[in-house]
Amino acid sequence: MGAGHDHGTRAFLEGGGGHHRRLWWVAGLLTVFMLVETAAAIGTGSLALLSDAGHMFTDVLAIGMTLAAITAARKAGTTSGRTYGLYRLEVLAALANAALLTGVAAFVLVQAVRRFTDPPHVPAGWMLVVAVGGLVANLVAFGLLRSGAQENIGVRGAYLEVLGDLLGSAGVIVAALIIWGTGWTYADPIVAVLVALMILPRTFALGRSAIRILVQAAPEHVDMAEVRDRLAAVPGVRDVHDLHVWTLTEGMDVASAHLGLDPRAELGAVLADAREALHDGFHIDHATLQLEPAGPGHQCTPTSW
Repeated sequence: MGAGHDHGTRAFLEGGGGHHRRLWWVAGLLTVFMLVETAAAIGTGSLALLSDAGHMFTDVLAIGMTLAAITAARKAGTTSGRTYGLYRLEVLAALANAALLTGVAAFVLVQAVRRFTDPPHVPAGWMLVVAVGGLVANLVAFGLLRSGAQENIGVRGAYLEVLGDLLGSAGVIVAALIIWGTGWTYADPIVAVLVALMILPRTFALGRSAIRILVQAAPEHVDMAEVRDRLAAVPGVRDVHDLHVWTLTEGMDVASAHLGLDPRAELGAVLADAREALHDGFHIDHATLQLEPAGPGHQCTPTSW
């Protein structure tokens, strides 16, 4: 006894696939300015500009992995033997993004410490022009990805990287203005350090979210005791055991549970009420519930939606 539902699948595809074209635009835009910043960083010797170019490189790589994951998830069907498709690829991409950002931040910090002993001369004029161009590019990318960041962890990873790069570009502009106005070249490594430190907290948060999904921990917004109590309060349910709630991918929480029933419980009514409790209380639309009627001679009835 059951009914089929694909609310979680639709939410996933709308969250990632719905922003597919915007991700392509952002990837192209950032690739162009990454190359410009890299050339300018080499030409001017600016560590702050180099750190911003390196961060932009991880943006491009992150968006590329996200696009590949979304495409794979959209094309993968249940007939392939992967009954959940390839949804977890986006989570893996987000975790890889976090690792890449951590590496970039560490590299910038090491190089900045070395430059404090003998900061090189940096042509502030070129540094300023390139940084302003990078800021404009990141503002456009930020606007394109903002709505998708609330719906999909892969898009959120790209969004957070663009946000960090936007702040980094602003920092490079400040450093260029200081060097231009005062000649104080220490502004370049100092801003590079600040950019690296801004990257790390958001990186750790993204990595933590991805790891929670991969280890199938209960979603942070779900109180497991409350879920158990809500299911136990369904008329006809005697007890709740083997309860599990986890996140398959961003926007797709799933659950499974065994519900022991009273002798006179109506299976269909219990199933409908339990489904409503999960949906209304926790926004869980994909669950597998095993209803266990009381009394001798009854068989456990696996029921899912």
